[in-house]
Amino acid sequence: MLRSSEFEALLDLSARIGADPELVQGAGGNTSIKEGDTLWIKASGLWLAEARARDIMVPVALDPLLDALERDDPAAEKAQDFVIEELNPSGLRPSIETTVHALMPQKVVIHVHCVATIAAAVQTNAAAIAAERLAGIPYAFVPYARPGLPLARAIGERIDADTAALVLGNHGLAVAGDTIEDAALLLVDVSDRFAGLVRQAPAADLQALSRLAVNSAYRLPEDERLHDAATDLESCRIAAGGSLYPDHVIFLGKGSVIAAPGDTALSVEARFLEARETLPPALLFPGKGVLVLKDITAGALAMARCLSDVAARIPASARLRYLTDAENAELLGWDAEIYRQQLNRAGQVLQ
Repeated sequence: MLRSSEFEALLDLSARIGADPELVQGAGGNTSIKEGDTLWIKASGLWLAEARARDIMVPVALDPLLDALERDDPAAEKAQDFVIEELNPSGLRPSIETTVHALMPQKVVIHVHCVATIAAAVQTNAAAIAAERLAGIPYAFVPYARPGLPLARAIGERIDADTAALVLGNHGLAVAGDTIEDAALLLVDVSDRFAGLVRQAPAADLQALSRLAVNSAYRLPEDERLHDAATDLESCRIAAGGSLYPDHVIFLGKGSVIAAPGDTALSVEARFLEARETLPPALLFPGKGVLVLKDITAGALAMARCLSDVAARIPASARLRYLTDAENAELLGWDAEIYRQQLNRAGQVLQ
């Protein structure tokens, strides 16, 4: 299929964004471009980083989807029902956030899970922080709503024709422009405005962690940055409070598992097995570091790194809005997210 130069430029930008863990983690984030009556958007469960290695974009009929949104039709919740099948030979399923991209009138939309933005968006005064940081930019702050139709409804109530950036409470950031360059420059600008101090975490105690992993299903992670969420006790306290954003819930489960004094990976494992619960992908040992499952998926590993990156950017004095039990359950039981979990387990397991 012959693609426009703008479409090709979007693929280049997508791959570049997807390779930056401070902007996108694993299969999170998505990009889109509107060409005529077609919205091309990243497929659910695929990685932006692979934009140049495989087909990751899905064609969606834009006008019928917008019409369904205007009528508040529940059908808009399933963007796959609006896919243009003859242009989608791979049978890909569009992003769960397709409605967000459809609602923004600009040609190009970039949605990222920028760790600096998330660190602000999870605070109880996130709206005030956004107002201070984004002065001069036409933006809207959108309080947390489940990705998909609830988020689309919340955005629809708050944007106008000039809105070029969305700060999504407990979620992330979306920027839009009439050209690839405009959107890319705005992404850099907004991300820079949210950047702040990053706490430096002590080094992990790798010897102690190795002893704690003996005879268990857990191992040391290759990426030493994962340890920061545990070795920095302030970050560990933040992690212990619960889930802060949707992709954490989807790939790591509800909240974080913090080992108690005297715990080993084997003793934690035994408790979960006795309760007939799924083993958590990561265990945090305060002051020592993190252990991960030997068969941890690439998506879970990326989100474990994200936890360290986000927590290190949250001031110790910040008051946080954690996802509620109902919000956690809503994400874990949602068909669209179950689909992403299945793709993650099937195709992104680290050997």
